[in-house]
Amino acid sequence: MGATVGARMLDHFASRPTPATIPVSALTPKAYRAWRKQQSKMARGWLDATGFTADSGKVALLPARDGSIARVVLGLGATPDLWSFASLAAALPKRGRFNYDGLDEAYADSAALAWALSTYQFSRYKKAKKFASLVWPAGADQGRVTRLAEGIGMGRDLINTPAQDMGPPDLAAAIKELGARHKAKVTIIKGAALLDKNYPAIHAVGRAASRPPHLVDLRWGREDAPKVTLVGKGVCFDSGGLDLKGAAGMRLMKKDMGGAATAIALAHTIMDAGLDLRLRVLIPAVENSVSADAYRPGDVLSTRKGLTVEVGNTDAEGRLVLCDALAEADDENPDVLIDFATLTGAARVALGTELPALFCDDDDLTEEILAAGRAHNDALWRMPLHSDYGRHLDSKLADLNNIASIGQGGAITAALFLQRFVSAKRCWVHVDTMGWNTGNRPGRPAGGDVFGVRAFYTALAARYGAPAPAAD
Repeated sequence: MGATVGARMLDHFASRPTPATIPVSALTPKAYRAWRKQQSKMARGWLDATGFTADSGKVALLPARDGSIARVVLGLGATPDLWSFASLAAALPKRGRFNYDGLDEAYADSAALAWALSTYQFSRYKKAKKFASLVWPAGADQGRVTRLAEGIGMGRDLINTPAQDMGPPDLAAAIKELGARHKAKVTIIKGAALLDKNYPAIHAVGRAASRPPHLVDLRWGREDAPKVTLVGKGVCFDSGGLDLKGAAGMRLMKKDMGGAATAIALAHTIMDAGLDLRLRVLIPAVENSVSADAYRPGDVLSTRKGLTVEVGNTDAEGRLVLCDALAEADDENPDVLIDFATLTGAARVALGTELPALFCDDDDLTEEILAAGRAHNDALWRMPLHSDYGRHLDSKLADLNNIASIGQGGAITAALFLQRFVSAKRCWVHVDTMGWNTGNRPGRPAGGDVFGVRAFYTALAARYGAPAPAAD
């Protein structure tokens, strides 16, 4: 899947200009005023007549005397960033080759990555639209842009695929394919074997579905390198279980494996870049379904760590599958442990749909990630692991409950639940993400998305062997 997505997005690049290539001038308002004075009277008149400004994302197609396109002008706004370049692809005719003319090389990566992300389409079930070709901007780091485009495209495809074609076995197959590409070792435990291997919470959540629960384990890199482990919530469809969701709440629940898709996308970028680390990826892949064998509200579940959990609500299943995977990851003593999960609506209430909530007690690592996000237009927001709220997870029957006794602070109490399965000494990061764009914006189409991949890749690359890129 990853290679296919990458090939599709990279098909819209050209290696070099031809005599018929059309130039693109990308300009801030200040640069545009100086540039405009140097243009022909006809060009100035056209720009004025169409009301063009160099505001971010504005595009003008300047005609030649024969009616063809002589030049494209792209407004970057006063403070250009990645998304300043993202409107170009949709504004151009579907044929032709275009080339940035005189673009500052500091913006080359942004221009190239924005083009790739803007040409992404989920076309598994219908024919894809055509786009023009863009000559790789001079100075662009083609390796970095390619791996990020491939990873993000892969993650988007995984989330967008309906659950009929993206159940636990399909998600496992996608990870196996990625592992084969990067010569990683992938092992899979599924069905009743999860009980034999002591992953009882994963099994409990997934046992009611016709497709068995899986735990997928990918390992890559030299064994004595620093250990970085990624864990992703892989709930391929969430009906809510016996605490059944309403129709509106269930409609987008194919995206409930968005945390797994984010971890997989990030894993691709790490392996493709050859970062000097020992990577492990753990994906508990399940469907939370309803059947005679479904786990029930009020049940008490065992977990890999030995803690018992009272089920306060079967629709809080993500933390149950994650707790076994986190305990497994923690046992190996990784230097950094990161989990991604579409975990709570409370995080969306607090931060909206586009800003993932980040929980971490390591100030240095937190700032590295947040700074990378700011630099590369991939923001996250730090939330507190306020330990006193842990009392709201108390249970009279078990060591803890899977939901809090109060309705407020739900993202925090969910994070505190997960923290119980990670050693106090561990450098652990938890990301509560939406995994979905609710509307269309250039480069960010409505549908599945893997927020944080650029931020985490940049931060990890700075730690483990790749030079920090210029800001997007």
